[in-house]
Amino acid sequence: MKKSGQDTSKELAGRLIAGGHSMQVRVYYEDTDFTGIVYHANYLRFMERGRTNYLRLIGADHRALFEQTEKEAPSFAFVVRSMKIDFRKPAFMDDLLEVRSLSHEVSGASIVLVQRVMRGEEVLVEGEVRVAFVSEGRPKRIPEALRKAMGADAERNPERRA
Repeated sequence: MKKSGQDTSKELAGRLIAGGHSMQVRVYYEDTDFTGIVYHANYLRFMERGRTNYLRLIGADHRALFEQTEKEAPSFAFVVRSMKIDFRKPAFMDDLLEVRSLSHEVSGASIVLVQRVMRGEEVLVEGEVRVAFVSEGRPKRIPEALRKAMGADAERNPERRA
């Protein structure tokens, strides 16, 4: 049994899968519009959580990597450069969704992820997100340790571009 206040962030962060990351999201009343379906912008929130937790689980939140990256790239951040989204089917209040984030392409200063919001095996929303690494407001090469981790995932992604 867990003690009150114990860190459970690893449980909340989802899990690493072949080629990327998977996490579950429950749809609450606050996520829906007046018709009872998930408001379109909330899928972006779900996908952002997926990307953030993916980075967390591959080590982007570890103190040593943060300190190393801060030395290489002061005031660094990941910013969304572009996003393509396809809304296929609606989700409803109380649905249990899965957000999959698959590393698709890793280059010097950016990463392309394919993200899917699913209910069971049914794809509800699919997006392709290019995230750029910036330091002091300018694009910068992604630190080697992080690029290797995400690049290895891209190689394991069964849907990777040829």
